[in-house]
Amino acid sequence: MGYDPAIPVESLNTPTPSFRVSKFLSTLQKYWWIPVITLILCIGAGIGVFFMIPPTYVSKAALWETEKFRLPEGTGFTEDVQTALGTHVQLIKSSRMSQLAFARLKSQGTNSIPHDKEGRPLQVKVTADVVEKASVIVVGVESSDPDYSRNYLNALVEEFLTYRKNVRKSVSGETLSSISDLVTKLERDLRVNQEAFNDFQKTNNLAVLQEESSTMGSYLTKLKLQISDLKLESDLIDASIADLEAAKRSNSITTVSASSGNEVSSGQLTAIRDIQVLKLEQDRLKKKLRPQHPKMIKLANDIERAQKTIDVLRNQNLDQLTIAKQSLQKKISSVQTAIKEWDVKVTEATARVAEAERLKTGVSQAQTLYNRFAGLLQNVDASRNIDQETLSVLENASSSERIFKKEKNLAIGTLLLGLALGGGIILLITLRDDKISTSTEVLQQLNTAIVGQLPEISKSKEEKTLALIAPNDQRHVYAESYRNLRSALLFQVMDGKRPQVILITSSIPNEGKSTVAANLATTMALGGSKVLLIDADLRKGKLHTLLQTQAEPGFAELLSKKVVVDHVIQATNLPNLSFIGRGLQGVNPSDLFLSDATPELMDLLRKKFDHIIIDTCPVFAADDATTLAPLADGTLFVVRGKQTQAGMAREALDLLQQRQVKILGVVFNGADASSRNTHYYQYPQYYNS
Repeated sequence: MGYDPAIPVESLNTPTPSFRVSKFLSTLQKYWWIPVITLILCIGAGIGVFFMIPPTYVSKAALWETEKFRLPEGTGFTEDVQTALGTHVQLIKSSRMSQLAFARLKSQGTNSIPHDKEGRPLQVKVTADVVEKASVIVVGVESSDPDYSRNYLNALVEEFLTYRKNVRKSVSGETLSSISDLVTKLERDLRVNQEAFNDFQKTNNLAVLQEESSTMGSYLTKLKLQISDLKLESDLIDASIADLEAAKRSNSITTVSASSGNEVSSGQLTAIRDIQVLKLEQDRLKKKLRPQHPKMIKLANDIERAQKTIDVLRNQNLDQLTIAKQSLQKKISSVQTAIKEWDVKVTEATARVAEAERLKTGVSQAQTLYNRFAGLLQNVDASRNIDQETLSVLENASSSERIFKKEKNLAIGTLLLGLALGGGIILLITLRDDKISTSTEVLQQLNTAIVGQLPEISKSKEEKTLALIAPNDQRHVYAESYRNLRSALLFQVMDGKRPQVILITSSIPNEGKSTVAANLATTMALGGSKVLLIDADLRKGKLHTLLQTQAEPGFAELLSKKVVVDHVIQATNLPNLSFIGRGLQGVNPSDLFLSDATPELMDLLRKKFDHIIIDTCPVFAADDATTLAPLADGTLFVVRGKQTQAGMAREALDLLQQRQVKILGVVFNGADASSRNTHYYQYPQYYNS
């Protein structure tokens, strides 16, 4: 919800807090006696509880971790150093230890355990703490009986140490039994492995098996290398055959190269060289002789004979390579058959060697485990009866001393509770208080501009009412605040012109709107403007008492057309300030404001004066303000600090907005001059003395 002023004159860009501390402090200052009463009540209740609670006595003892005796083969008891002391602390405070200590005390006699008024054993509180940077545990017992605290602590420490010894014996017995069973099993496994290895050795000699396996492996490797060479030679022959067949198809003189693995015959090389020489000679003579020339014919015949010789030699090489390949395939087949046979033999030999190694390793491992656990069994059996307890008593239970921990907590609790209750009540009052206290709250709650802040001024003992602004007024802050309000209004522009007729109202009575209207009119008159102040509160208007003028005849008679304007306008102590009183009471103002005479009267008065200030009744007091306000150029809405409720002010502004009233802004009356939000005009050195 927002109210659109003509021009925002003053806007504080203060962030909206979720909770206003200043308002809480203001409420606390007003209702300071509430926290005092709650604090006194809580302290009284705490004193009563103090005499009701039983005293508390504490007895303390200390345990420490002694040196550890290391047994051979690490068969002594071990604990995690970092968690051992913490484990001891938790065990001491456990319910198990409490039950054992209580049982020990009970066995000592019927009077060893005191009882409370209801016949139940006294309650005890066990504490246990590890001393920093030390292997020491401090154990304490608290109760309301000093002797009982000490006796219970002694019983608790004794039961704790006894319990640890019993646990060690139980653990060592179970460990011995487990190791004994394991040794028996390992002995049986060792016997089985040895018998299996002996049976294998009866039919197999491990050294012979290893030698045979090595020999067979070497021969198998030789066969595999041989088959690789034969396959490579076969591939080379295939390549040579392919080259010869390709040359034959293309009728080329190219023959098998040396890379094919076969030597080229000397006759074939001679024929090739002859052809090349003849072709060179043919190419040379082509440039000089015709093809039918006898020399050219003879060269062609020689080349043809050489080519036929090469073809014969090529066919001979191809036949030789084919025969060689067939012979090589027989060798490859023979070697592959041998490889398969020896591969089976090598696999069998390797398997027998592996089996022998497995049996031998099994015997060795079983023997090692048996020897280790047999020795461990002897060590455990020897050490089970040795007391390896490392925790012992450093200090026995001390004499019980009274402590006041409960009493201190009670005192602190009562103080905090008293303050919290008082603060809570103040907070509740603050949250439920809807009254506006600061200009920041005006912006937050009403969401409209502030055109002026007027400080709270106290009247003197001789004054019945607060004196109006006067020339050379010594109330510097008060006077400058109204001058600021005057300037704010003079520089506002609505619909292209400054407001001339200004109506002043508020939500409820006693918010200072009449004083604001009179002082604003006075300030404008002191500024040289011709100002008319109208008391339009025809029911309870009292402006005439402030200005020391007459109430009748006034605005009521003027609207009723019983008098003319000049007969009701009164002069004041200021030359530029004129006044029209409320007039005769007993009439219905709303009917008069709605008559046709009202707009005509306002038009007439506009021609006579520079500014017209209209003071009317509060919005919720009667319908007068909302009826008359639309005839004015703008409306000033007055709120009073620590008195105006934000909800009522919003409703009043809503009602004015519904009547199409132009809101010039809010005048915050009664602002706290000492507040940090009101820091204007507080420098008297700038004024005349």
